[in-house]
Amino acid sequence: MVRPADGSRRGPLWLLGVLCLVLSLGVAACGGDDEGSSSSKQSGGNTAAKEKVKIGVSNTLIGNGWREEMICAVKAQALASGQVSEVLVHNVNGGAAEQIAGIRNLISSGAKAIIINPADREALNGVIKEADRRKIVVVAVDQAVTAPEAYVVTNDQVAYGRLGGEWLAEKLGGKGNVVEMRGIEGVPADEDRHQGFTEALKKHPDMKVVKQTFTQWQFAPAGKQALDLLNAGTKIDGIWTSGIDYTVVNAFKTAKKPYVPVIGADTNEFINQLLTLKDDGFEGAAVTNPATIGGVGTRIALDAIAGKNRPKKTTLTPEVWDATEDKATLQKYYDKSLPPTYSSQLEVKPYTTYSLDQLKGCQGPKA
Repeated sequence: MVRPADGSRRGPLWLLGVLCLVLSLGVAACGGDDEGSSSSKQSGGNTAAKEKVKIGVSNTLIGNGWREEMICAVKAQALASGQVSEVLVHNVNGGAAEQIAGIRNLISSGAKAIIINPADREALNGVIKEADRRKIVVVAVDQAVTAPEAYVVTNDQVAYGRLGGEWLAEKLGGKGNVVEMRGIEGVPADEDRHQGFTEALKKHPDMKVVKQTFTQWQFAPAGKQALDLLNAGTKIDGIWTSGIDYTVVNAFKTAKKPYVPVIGADTNEFINQLLTLKDDGFEGAAVTNPATIGGVGTRIALDAIAGKNRPKKTTLTPEVWDATEDKATLQKYYDKSLPPTYSSQLEVKPYTTYSLDQLKGCQGPKA
């Protein structure tokens, strides 16, 4: 038996205590094993909580500048969040069937959230339910779906159509021949905007829609449609467009016809036309519809993954920017360095937190 310095006798428990003290200088021991194990588990839990996730984007309109910016906003917000490892993009020119196939690919690819710009209001409900059963967050941006499992983040598209129609009616004194240049037949945003435009014109029985076209939300076809109408000699007093605008204005110059009032969106070149063509007799107004709503949807998706309480519906309210009354606003948002099709509202506060360089660079997180 080992005797302590004071000569007293102490048993094996004393010796065990000494050994534990020595060992504790290098590792946690002698009653510390359980605590150490618990600490290790807790650390592992924190690591899991901070694990980055993949998110997907489903888009059914390729070659459209607005949609391209929408996807860039998703990537930029994903990068700025620090919570995303990769953004998986499924791009296809198609309808609901093609989109459903793409969403299923994103589900299989391990996405924890999917941002969709829906081709149909109800046809995607089944695949959205599939995603929900696998604990995948689905956010519909720009256009609404009816699936109760999905978050819906949109501009108020009915108001978009109504506000533009009201501006045009006021500019024409409540009478005249107008052209309605729509988007893609059957998709939610087109139906909603048409509803709003129709509501506005119902208040003005002396206004007549003499021609309705579907531009497919493509600038070149819209310009060709406008040029054909002008060359056909159709009497036109005003044009409402579903956001495909500046090529329509260009058609007047090509046809050597005097300008009529035109409603467009907040696209970069249309804003430039509102600012620079006033002396040539052009009048118009832009109704806002920010493509950066993609970033808003991403923020909401990541908050939902993190367990934060977010409303199922988030609706942005459009504004009308008149060439005369809102010149300062138009000057603020026009950027000559950006493409003509770029949607001018580069941020949607407080939702988006990316830098403008991140947005313009369109670079998401790298896997």
